[in-house]
Amino acid sequence: MLKILYQDPAIVVCEKPFRVLSTDEPGGMPDCIRQALGQPEAEVRTVHRLDQVVGGLMVYALTPQAASDLSRQIRENRFLKEYLAVIHWRPREEEGTFLDLLGRNPKTRKTYVAKLPGKGIQQAVLHYRVVDSRQGFSLVSIRLETGRTHQIRAQFSSRGLPLAGDRKYSKYPDPPEWQIALWSHHLAFTHPETGQAMDFRLDPPGEGAWALFSHP
Repeated sequence: MLKILYQDPAIVVCEKPFRVLSTDEPGGMPDCIRQALGQPEAEVRTVHRLDQVVGGLMVYALTPQAASDLSRQIRENRFLKEYLAVIHWRPREEEGTFLDLLGRNPKTRKTYVAKLPGKGIQQAVLHYRVVDSRQGFSLVSIRLETGRTHQIRAQFSSRGLPLAGDRKYSKYPDPPEWQIALWSHHLAFTHPETGQAMDFRLDPPGEGAWALFSHP
């Protein structure tokens, strides 16, 4: 059953489960939202995305006007997106900024850090803070400035700090039952109709790599 944290005529804030598409395709989140609302013909627009394997908070627009305004907030960097991740090892600095040029290999469907600017190369920026470290893993809080495909996964793995449970960017043999340890934890934005400040947080599940940090 879909977990909805907030809804009104303009927006829905909900939890995207692991391995569900965030876009409007059969079985994707808009379909799930329509079913949860009991409105099979409802207009549900995707304004930001999560990788299919990633879970956590998302907001969807229920009107074209709301979609346009939320998209503008994202473009203007006025839409806060914070993630939690469990990574292998520990960064050298307790907190910092990753600034990279990212490219995309269409054959392997992987993102990579490029050395030089070029066609299809985009700048990627994120800020991180180490929350805790245990047993060769670290829990980090991440704030995105840009939203490139697989950005967090590629930027951390390029520094020898791949995400736990990431089958695509990590070579470590994590337990097969672990989901990727990346979670959309915190969203903050301005309501597209009322102008009210909206702020939502949702903790990750206490299983898999998250279980390492779910107790004192």
